[in-house]
Amino acid sequence: MDSASSKYIKMTETSIPKLIITLGIPTTISMLITNIYNMADSYFVSQISVAAGGATGIVFGIMAILQAFGFMFGHGAGSKISRLLGQRDTERATTYASTGFFVSILCGAVIMLFGLIFLEPLMRLLGSTETILPHAVDYGMWILIAAPAMTGSCVLNNILRYEGMATLSMIGLTTGGILNIILDPVFIFALDMGAQGAGLATAVSQYISFGILLSVFLLGKTQSKISPFKIHKGFKVLGEITLTGLPSFARQGLNSASTMVLNAQAKAFGDVAIAAMSYVGRTSNLIFSVGLGIGQGFQPVSGFNYGAKKYSRVKKGTLFTLGLGTALISVIAIFCFIFAPEIIGLFRKESAVVDIGAQALRFYCVALLFFPVSVVTTMLFQSIGKSVTALILSCLHGGLFFIPLCLILPSFIGILGIELSQPISYIASAICSLPPMITFLKSLPSDK
Repeated sequence: MDSASSKYIKMTETSIPKLIITLGIPTTISMLITNIYNMADSYFVSQISVAAGGATGIVFGIMAILQAFGFMFGHGAGSKISRLLGQRDTERATTYASTGFFVSILCGAVIMLFGLIFLEPLMRLLGSTETILPHAVDYGMWILIAAPAMTGSCVLNNILRYEGMATLSMIGLTTGGILNIILDPVFIFALDMGAQGAGLATAVSQYISFGILLSVFLLGKTQSKISPFKIHKGFKVLGEITLTGLPSFARQGLNSASTMVLNAQAKAFGDVAIAAMSYVGRTSNLIFSVGLGIGQGFQPVSGFNYGAKKYSRVKKGTLFTLGLGTALISVIAIFCFIFAPEIIGLFRKESAVVDIGAQALRFYCVALLFFPVSVVTTMLFQSIGKSVTALILSCLHGGLFFIPLCLILPSFIGILGIELSQPISYIASAICSLPPMITFLKSLPSDK
């Protein structure tokens, strides 16, 4: 039996819980490691000063922009690839893989070029104060240098996931993450490079991770291939990739915009507020990386089986993912709620930072219990090619709820308004996402 046939049998006949867990665990581990090394950057840089710690929150806006493009091309190509492989069309899958990959590299290079040229204005646009600015410039320069590797890795990672090869994806991402954690104290303290050392550690680890992921394709271990000769010359394939990936772009792009708004609003309350909310953001990202990891394990199952017309498996997968994600996030959120002051205190000990951060983190922990509903719903519609619905749902949190709330609430309730804006947005997004998910699952026909 050839590899394509065995992969088809695996994706369409393996029990749903086993398949999603098998694909979701490596993805969850990858995302946890990624967020842990982001937290490590924040932790080590925060030891320099409060202003330096705030720089990681500023530069996070750049990372969100890079992830927006990377995930757009990665999810857009991957979703199409999983459905094509469900239809046993590997030739067209290769076209989508090659087009998505090389365009993502080009976008990363363009962002790197313009970001480095306008580095200081960009840091100010992202919400930097004058005291944070030197650290943000030092850190952000290296993040921009790593831009092509970040966008390219997003595509390679997602194609591997959508092909059902999450373990190989995990190896590439976790190797880079562990290396980053090791290099941080060496560059920051041993070589006395400060915030610039954290950025360099991230850049080195990103390029090594990129090389590992690319080697999986070059060694022929995937069904879809990466080749410059397989790039589609017209705009049809790129247009389909972009449209399918727009929900991911909207979600990550709005994350970047949200970070800018959050930092701008927190600026009125000083560097301690920017730093505290940065630490809360890193910690909450770690929590919901569990939900995202399980959800991303679900996406290839959903897309592949929808393409194979195994609709009952799409329904079972959706409900199982929702239940598992909620259970796992609940356990972690309860722990973080109880130990919120201690968690924020790991970064900085100043009472103002701990007080702001601990209260905000507890609000986040309550709201994150609702997070799986909106994530699973968006991933469901994106994986099966219902891009417009997925795009609308992706825009709910950042566009419709968070940014307006963050702009309005602080005028009435001060720093509490900043702390409450994200949690209220998560809950509101979940409430709005539930009806379309239920309606869609009820409309699925019998298997063919």
